[in-house]
Amino acid sequence: MDCSAPSPSRLPFVLAIAYVVWWVVLAIDPVSRTVWWAENIPVMVVFALLLMTYRHFQFSRTAYVLMAIWLFWHTLGGHYTFAAVPFDFVTETFGFARNHFDRIGHFAVGLYAFAITEWLLRCRLAHKTVAYLFGLFAIMAVAAGYEIIEWWYAALEGGDAGIAFLGSQGDIWDAQKDMFADTLGALFSLALYAVLSSKKAKTTHASTSWTEE
Repeated sequence: MDCSAPSPSRLPFVLAIAYVVWWVVLAIDPVSRTVWWAENIPVMVVFALLLMTYRHFQFSRTAYVLMAIWLFWHTLGGHYTFAAVPFDFVTETFGFARNHFDRIGHFAVGLYAFAITEWLLRCRLAHKTVAYLFGLFAIMAVAAGYEIIEWWYAALEGGDAGIAFLGSQGDIWDAQKDMFADTLGALFSLALYAVLSSKKAKTTHASTSWTEE
């Protein structure tokens, strides 16, 4: 498998250390320890996977930044529970009827489509079109799967913890809107990948043309 690595960078290490500190601080006295565990398990799994696979594959700096956004955001949501995160400034500024902190979190999940597509293309595992579609559909599948897990956990746990984890805030279309936010995040990250890839290709072509003259 040919997976050419990007230029060496300290950024992944800086982000990892910053996240560990962030995680430890927010693990102290959360609003609900039960909800904290439920919200942090997926975060810890993703972080552990990134650590374990780093020796074998290094993503670009952009990919690491995009993936870090969700890690930091979701961990903050787990501390307060997503519906109770202090987000009044945004809510009041835009006149929202609910706290949309969780919607941004779902949008951030979609940013992982960038890394998925980058991995597929760098390792030559798929054609460009297939890689983009796989990145999009992978996020949509994860979004749907997570909503099922939320429903299952809320029904099993019940009480305030179940309601807090579900985070619907009385919106009967919450699950559908969350999945839509995931999808929008994926589309945004794929568009960003396309733009950056195009610029990189042009720069490489210009450099090659100059050296050949």
